[in-house]
Amino acid sequence: MTGGPSSAKVLADLLENKPLRRDTFEGWQQYRTTRHRFVPAPVITIDQWRTMSPRDRALHDMHRTATHVNLPLQETPMSLKVSRLVNRRISNNAWKRNSSTLSGVMVNGLGYHGKTETTCEVAASFEDRWLDLHAHVNPRAMPGTRDLHAPIAYVQTPVTAKPKSTCQAVLDFFGAPTKGLTLPQLVRQVAESAKDHGVQALILDDITRLRMHRADDQDVLDLIRAFMSMNLTLVLVGVDIPGSGLLRETKWDSRHRQWVMPPSKRARTFGLEPTQTERRFDMVDLDRFRCTTPNQIQAFQNHLAGIEDSLRLFDARPGMLTEGTMPEYLMRRTGGVVGLLTRLIEDGAQEAIDSEREFLDEELLDEIVLSLDDPGRDPDAGEIPVIDAVAPVAAASRRPALSKRARNTVFDDGGPRTAEATL
Repeated sequence: MTGGPSSAKVLADLLENKPLRRDTFEGWQQYRTTRHRFVPAPVITIDQWRTMSPRDRALHDMHRTATHVNLPLQETPMSLKVSRLVNRRISNNAWKRNSSTLSGVMVNGLGYHGKTETTCEVAASFEDRWLDLHAHVNPRAMPGTRDLHAPIAYVQTPVTAKPKSTCQAVLDFFGAPTKGLTLPQLVRQVAESAKDHGVQALILDDITRLRMHRADDQDVLDLIRAFMSMNLTLVLVGVDIPGSGLLRETKWDSRHRQWVMPPSKRARTFGLEPTQTERRFDMVDLDRFRCTTPNQIQAFQNHLAGIEDSLRLFDARPGMLTEGTMPEYLMRRTGGVVGLLTRLIEDGAQEAIDSEREFLDEELLDEIVLSLDDPGRDPDAGEIPVIDAVAPVAAASRRPALSKRARNTVFDDGGPRTAEATL
């Protein structure tokens, strides 16, 4: 049994430090400072577990459950592409002093693909470096002031976004008062807060909750243009951004390979755009796993191997998720969507513990139904994917179990398919 904190201590810390919402300064700081602190359950044998007292066995089982629902965020080829662009844009813009309008980033993808987690991890890593560089002091702070230093501001777009509610959501991150303020006052307050708190990047998550056929949403889009005049990097995260209408007024600049957004027609109303500079965005897609090339197949296998290493099941063996027909099965059940794969594995691991089977196979995972009902997601904005394979595969329709060394048919892909055809 490896050393380290006891299961009782780890579980107590989890209960005492229940995660706060990241769209507040306190919640974001808790996420940033604790995101890598979880200590997984130690690896022990079933014989070692049996020698424990009933209390210690129960604590260890709860620690195993906590380990399975807090699987580490793994880097994939898809997330690496997103991470590099977001980090490059935030880091480079933080040092720019010769441009009043900084290029932004749009992170696009379907629901449960890990857009938010990937973006937040990159932003939190940047903030770690920035705070360390400046000794946790805002380099732009006025002498004698004690404003919060918030290099990163994370905000969720309101479900029914309007200019005022969007400004209020940004100001709520800092705990700034908003009651009774008019829209121009709110916009100025956002600009002043961003400056006072040393904001380098503003993340607007679920941006495609905007419905571009509504007049209020067009006003919000104008507001987003105004945000880009605040000398900060704007990071927009959303589901199917090209299909949402958000880019309706943009044009593709093939020379700079960026999306160009014309200046706001109502700039004078918001009073934040001193010039008619066009706003530019890079857009990057966070795709699901696919199995159409050897590299893609290997990437999926590597991801499954990483999950396998993190599981704490007594009868688990090397190759439990990566050999035989299991990769093909997991791909079929989840469509290669990272979030659904994680959900299936964590629920399956809990069932393996509860049933004392202590092993994951197709028969056990067939008992798991992937319910995508989530009150925190907006189905109309595409935040909940439509996956035919969320229901368990009928036992009668499964092929007979093959030997451990059976040929892995995950290589037998029928060719590239569109997201719409698959999802």
